Amino acid sequence: MSGVIKRVVLDVLKPHEPSLLELATRISTTTGIEGVNLSLYEVDQQTENVKVTIEGNNINFDEVQKIIEETGAVIHSIDEVAAGKQLVEEVETLQDR
Repeated sequence: MSGVIKRVVLDVLKPHEPSLLELATRISTTTGIEGVNLSLYEVDQQTENVKVTIEGNNINFDEVQKIIEETGAVIHSIDEVAAGKQLVEEVETLQDR
């Protein structure tokens, strides 16, 4: 099962509703997803900036994007993607220091 998406990290701008709990639950029920982590890192009067980390065996990004957009949220950026037979963790190099 190579060539499949195993991890996606997104920067998402969402309204206060639905809650982080509801959004995480909705994303986690998508086929191929094993886990979802939502981290709130900025709040203003009408919106929340959230880092969304999704891991699974075969993530259907189009389905994830559809769920996020149905809640009134917007994907600002795709910050990380991992694909293939196994996850490869990022390694720190001299340039990262």
